[in-house]
Amino acid sequence: MSNDRIENTILTSLFYVEEYTRKVLPFIKSTYFNKRDEQLLFSEIDTFVQKYKNLPTKEAILIELNNTKNINEEEFKNVKDLVNSISKPEDVDINWLLDTTEKFCKDRAVHNAVLEGIQILDNKDKLRTPEAIPSILADALAVSFDNHVGHDYIGDAQERFEWYHTKEKRYKFDLSYFNRITKGGIPSKTLNIALAGTGVGKSLFMCHVASSFLTQGLNVLYITLEMSEERIAERIDANLFDVSMDDLRTIPKDLYDNKLTKLEDKTKGRLIIKEYPTAAAHSGHFKSLLNELALKKSFRPQVIFIDYLNICASSRFKGGNISSYFYVKAIAEELRGLAVEFDVPIFSATQTTRTGFVSTDIGLEDTAESFGLPATADFMFALMTNDELDALGQMKVKQLKNRYNDPGVNRAFILGVDKAKMRLYDVENSAQNIVNSNQTKEKENYPNPDQTYEKFSDFKL
Repeated sequence: MSNDRIENTILTSLFYVEEYTRKVLPFIKSTYFNKRDEQLLFSEIDTFVQKYKNLPTKEAILIELNNTKNINEEEFKNVKDLVNSISKPEDVDINWLLDTTEKFCKDRAVHNAVLEGIQILDNKDKLRTPEAIPSILADALAVSFDNHVGHDYIGDAQERFEWYHTKEKRYKFDLSYFNRITKGGIPSKTLNIALAGTGVGKSLFMCHVASSFLTQGLNVLYITLEMSEERIAERIDANLFDVSMDDLRTIPKDLYDNKLTKLEDKTKGRLIIKEYPTAAAHSGHFKSLLNELALKKSFRPQVIFIDYLNICASSRFKGGNISSYFYVKAIAEELRGLAVEFDVPIFSATQTTRTGFVSTDIGLEDTAESFGLPATADFMFALMTNDELDALGQMKVKQLKNRYNDPGVNRAFILGVDKAKMRLYDVENSAQNIVNSNQTKEKENYPNPDQTYEKFSDFKL
């Protein structure tokens, strides 16, 4: 859509769509409009709404303009012609209208900020120095519609009660202990991190979980910054086809095609694997990819995997002299922001420190480079192994941080590992004896729902 059409749509909607006007007016500036008549008209609409708390009529705007002293006859004529050209629009999707207007405002804010920066560099702005340019650009990039002014404790009580009793959508694992500790799976808008040493199983874990989500009919995006797209696809083939990676090299084509057909019949989900060079991509690149996939492939992921966090770049910092704490924390914050913006859970991984690399009891202090990462993540767990576990084909998992449940419940547990087929699986309960001592057991008995009223009968109010 051309800028002229966007600007016309915005001005028209400000006359006729009350919900739209209420939501967008605080964020639009007259300088976002290219033409003088559009700037004047917007300013009058803004002034009218602020003063009278109501939508203006075209007649009222023309009267107000006629009484304005800072415009000449020609400008008045141009604005009058513009007003008269406006007609009541057909029904339009309010969400589309808001999204389009927000993008328009962001684009214009950045455009104007660049022009301001040029003016400063050319010494045409006598009040500001070049040191002001980063702040100007930052303000422009931060333009966003946010009409939420807070939770009204009394006024929003009914909505809050409904929220208490609304079952949150979660994405389930095919691993029972992971479902236990997350209370049934991973919710959207979250950042979930696996911590492990090199070769322990970070990518194996993520490939397995990605495969399981795909078989559940979910759309999955797997971003790799370490291995090629083909290597990741190979691991997922091994997992889904129940074939070792060595056997993939010799599997007959008809058998391969047969397994692929069965998979296609089993799931309606899609898996996209995208490779970026190590340390060369950040959340801005991932956001562009998501928008491009939606446009070109009609693909919107429900779960995203990023392999892995430490070799991502930051959109805010270029590295260099910045400390690893702030750099890694910035990456984590940007990825979590991406999860919130696109309403998806994001899985990623991180390296242990050298100490944690050889440890069989990893803690948060073993997070390589930054303790800021655990502070940002919603769910963080360590993957550990040793010679004894390797011989048994097992891996130890330890909860490090859990916003979904009490991390003291089932703090550590054992998973089965088939490295050849890149698969994880539940083990018999007897295998958990190695970690069941000195940790809180999961409660099996829950209160009878019929007793809940009695339970709250002594509520102090």
